[in-house]
Amino acid sequence: MYAEVVIDINQRDLDRPFTYRIPDDLADRAVTGAPVRVPFGRSEKLRSGYIIGRFPDPPCDLSEERIKDIDSVLERGIGIEDQLRELAIRMRERYGGTLYQSLSVVLPNKLKVRPKRERYFLFVGTDDKLSEMSTAAEQKKHYAKLRLLSAFQENRVLPGSIVTDRLNISASTIRSFINAGVLEIRSQESGDDLQAVYDEISRHKASASPKMLNEEQQLAVDGILRESRQVSLLFGITGSGKTEVYLNLIEKVLQQGREAIVLIPEIALTYQTVMRFYERFGDLVSVVHSRLTKGDKCERFLKAQQGDIRVMIGPRSALFTPFRNLGLIIIDEFHEPSYISEQVPKYDTTEAAEMRAELSGAKLVLGSATPTVSVYYRALQGEIALFRLNARAVAGAQLPSVEIVDMREELHAKNRSIFSRTLQEKIRTRLEKSEQVMLFLNRRGYSGAVSCRACGEPLNCPHCSVAMKLHRDGMLHCHICGYEAAMPKACPQCGSQLLGAFGTGTEKVEEMAKECFPSARILRMDADTTAGKDGHREILEKFLHHEADILVGTQMIVKGHDFPNVTLVGVLAADLSLNIPDYRSSERTFQLLCQAEGRSGRASVPGECVVQTYLPEHYAIQAAAHHDFYEFYRHEMLFRKQLLYPPAGTFTAMILAGADAAKTEETIRRVFSEAMQRLPVPARFLGPTEMSIYKVKDLYRQVLYFKTQSTEDMILVKRLLEEISSEMIGNERLFISFER
Repeated sequence: MYAEVVIDINQRDLDRPFTYRIPDDLADRAVTGAPVRVPFGRSEKLRSGYIIGRFPDPPCDLSEERIKDIDSVLERGIGIEDQLRELAIRMRERYGGTLYQSLSVVLPNKLKVRPKRERYFLFVGTDDKLSEMSTAAEQKKHYAKLRLLSAFQENRVLPGSIVTDRLNISASTIRSFINAGVLEIRSQESGDDLQAVYDEISRHKASASPKMLNEEQQLAVDGILRESRQVSLLFGITGSGKTEVYLNLIEKVLQQGREAIVLIPEIALTYQTVMRFYERFGDLVSVVHSRLTKGDKCERFLKAQQGDIRVMIGPRSALFTPFRNLGLIIIDEFHEPSYISEQVPKYDTTEAAEMRAELSGAKLVLGSATPTVSVYYRALQGEIALFRLNARAVAGAQLPSVEIVDMREELHAKNRSIFSRTLQEKIRTRLEKSEQVMLFLNRRGYSGAVSCRACGEPLNCPHCSVAMKLHRDGMLHCHICGYEAAMPKACPQCGSQLLGAFGTGTEKVEEMAKECFPSARILRMDADTTAGKDGHREILEKFLHHEADILVGTQMIVKGHDFPNVTLVGVLAADLSLNIPDYRSSERTFQLLCQAEGRSGRASVPGECVVQTYLPEHYAIQAAAHHDFYEFYRHEMLFRKQLLYPPAGTFTAMILAGADAAKTEETIRRVFSEAMQRLPVPARFLGPTEMSIYKVKDLYRQVLYFKTQSTEDMILVKRLLEEISSEMIGNERLFISFER
């Protein structure tokens, strides 16, 4: 027996299957999809690879003596599905890199799962006892106990993974419940039949009756289920109840005996989000996320393959759950940049999900309050179905009123504060009413760049070509690679002591808010304050329970959170994201502003939003203030059609990175020169040039942009650039990748 093996070699001319003989003692384990170790090259060095096919006879053009034996099969609990292998091939074609890299992304983890005991927690107290303990925990601000008691109000039996992983309940808290006689722990081997456990969960599970859908939601559910087109766009304003639509769609799919994947941005992967699905579908639901160990993730994928799990929730990696009969893929907030992979292959999860939906015959639902221009364009062209949710799901809740403040006028009025007079007045009013405020600034740290006033040179990171940011602890931080250094006493370039910090970060905003509103309790939420394991949860819980009046933060505070008492949102620098060197900067600004505005007035009390900007006339800011996606889309499409940006064409970046700046630049210029002579289809090129952030982690990055009329043309140009690059790079330490 023989096998075709894809080997872990990052060279295009070797990016193909190689034939190996399967020894008799490995025949049972060397199946299609198995990870193996094989000798390669004259040195017979062992390399990792994947079997992508088996056949009884060797290729006729290959002599028997030239074929080597597979050395070993690595232990792994999950076999590859043909569907996932085909998905890897398509991703390699579209996004570049090697086939091995694509296989490594889509294949389940390569660890063998060890049997372990499955625990579940049973609340055996009375309803009165549950209510009594909940009241006491809230009064004493024992939030861990309150989390667990709130969960028991919905389900009297909870799987251990929910209690320890999602609720983050410590052993001491569990012991206190056991000592009080209200909690029992039961367990069973995960390799055994868990039906008894699930039956007991079902007997104790509180009835989580589906909410009655409003007319718009019901029309969306019925329409998506009847729709013959594979992809549907669920375009619903913030607070319109898209999650209820998702739940009903999943219920219908499960009734058909199929499975569902729900993708959500990592930052939105909160306990509340997961519990809404668990309350509805119980033990059929599982979660994957970045904090899981490889073994835990592998175990959950194995359960999905065996049919014990039928709904998988998680960030983009959940797309590759090895379900055998996938019927539905949902991508919530699909416009989020976190759905774009930063590692080769740099795939777009939305596009990869469409590939998998096609391969599995599943429906794909893209949900957003601010859909991307490209997807909305496809909906208008009839390529995908469109369903709208135009009203908020909570009775009486309305979108907030928005006021734009021109900060140029504030300067003319001699107001040098980061807070406009309008915003200051509205914050004071909210504090008097015991309502809450969120202040959004998309820049963390104490200040912006630090530079020398004498020579003008900024203090850059030695490993990245970005200016260091000053934090309140007196340290300079690189927000790209994490490098830290003490603030120098003199300029390293000219020796001057005239060093100054310019701009403002969330840390500085927190300090200024304390000065301006001394009686207010203020929290800050950014990458610095949430670095710990429970950073997000602790801050959000304090704010939810009104232990703070003002929450200052970066974009992580405006995504997916529901705080009923927030009636004012202040956007402190709405035009920051307009300065990003990206053709999507206006789109991302519009999306961020709409998300920020949507945090206000989500209950019965009307909300307001103050948008501070130096560009009040910009169409993205004006459209967001009026909650008018259509006006934004009209302006944005005019711009993209003129310059052939997506969806009017394709826009792709070839990035070449290397430790030698001169060599990297020379190589990409030679690639460009050769490509111009061998172009297979019409294409426009921009560059090559240095990337906006030229140096990252000691690698110098050059970029060559190209535009084509269609995706098919883009793939042809990408293939040509890969071929030329492979010829010119050879064995040099240069790294090529593609971004779209």
